[in-house]
Amino acid sequence: MIGLLIIACEIGFWVFVLAGLVSRYILKKKKLGTFLLICTPFVDLILLIVTIFDLKNGAVATAMHGIAAVYIGVSIGFGHRMIQWADSHFNYRFGDGNKPVKIKYGKEHARKERKAWYRHLLSLIIGGGILIIIIFYINNSYQTEVLLQIMLLWSLIVVIDFFISFSYTLFPKKQKT
Repeated sequence: MIGLLIIACEIGFWVFVLAGLVSRYILKKKKLGTFLLICTPFVDLILLIVTIFDLKNGAVATAMHGIAAVYIGVSIGFGHRMIQWADSHFNYRFGDGNKPVKIKYGKEHARKERKAWYRHLLSLIIGGGILIIIIFYINNSYQTEVLLQIMLLWSLIVVIDFFISFSYTLFPKKQKT
């Protein structure tokens, strides 16, 4: 059930984003568009409540429960940036905005990669914090063992991402001539 809810929440996130952008740029209803974009965090809140409720009612934590926390962390850490990305592309396509610029090389690319890693770290702090809170709230190591494993795996992924992201600072990507 949690797996389906994660999928529904991801779809809900993008439905709110798309509805907000359509309202903003096609229907020219900026306040409605802003309201719909502001509603995207409520999708995360629903997922968090259902996940905790499911575990508190005796469900053994599965990878899907852990992925729910990861989803929430990533949604908070990267959600605003994803909405900005979609907004700039939608504004270019349907509004009067400029074409979004892709930064692929040099110091700007390195800065972009570092910022993405900081977002990833923020996602881990938020999602990992949710996992820790759930682990302590449930207070049953057998029931929540998989959540701890997911947090450790995610921490390893963030460390690997650190080396990749910061490598562009030491070895900037150069444009091919």
